[in-house]
Amino acid sequence: MTTKPRPFSMIRDFALADWFTLGNAASGVGALFSTMTYLQEGGVWHLYMACGLVLLALIFDVLDGRIARWRQRASLLGRELDSLADVISFGVAPAVIGYGCGMQGGLDRAILLIFVCCGVSRLARYNVTAESHSNDEGKVTYFEGTPIPTSIVLVAVLCAAAATSALHENLWFGSVRIASLGLHPLSLMFAASGALMVSRLRIPKL
Repeated sequence: MTTKPRPFSMIRDFALADWFTLGNAASGVGALFSTMTYLQEGGVWHLYMACGLVLLALIFDVLDGRIARWRQRASLLGRELDSLADVISFGVAPAVIGYGCGMQGGLDRAILLIFVCCGVSRLARYNVTAESHSNDEGKVTYFEGTPIPTSIVLVAVLCAAAATSALHENLWFGSVRIASLGLHPLSLMFAASGALMVSRLRIPKL
């Protein structure tokens, strides 16, 4: 006897924290849309909106963890949802905002691509090592490599650049060409952030 599938059965299984995680993902996608609108239509306020949505994603990211602990409903599904949302909001979105701000040279693009790949790798490593880094209570005690939400610092720098009209050809520290490929030195902050994420640096989890 076959069981009749229930419509929206997966959604019914979502915990309260999972909805906050989806809010994280939705905010990240909104940041992408805002940046694309800026590139199409101009209007620096679209960049402000994109940066603000990444901040909102961070708030959702903090709340989903607190709610999961409060409700004592942590799950593998929640962990995977959290990682996928973080890739969008703190990996892809900051890179796209950087591109929208003017990091569009060949070397800039390579750095932004590597940054996103480092973020994906960092989250994958966390997921497969979470159990080994847990204490007797099952709580992860430290991060290996900086957490991907630390990219909010990069977004804050880009927001400050937008506020001072330091965009595109006016980006702080100017631009150089290496082997005919353009590079804005400011994009090196993405390289540093990516390197820290995949490092072995141990950071206590609060």
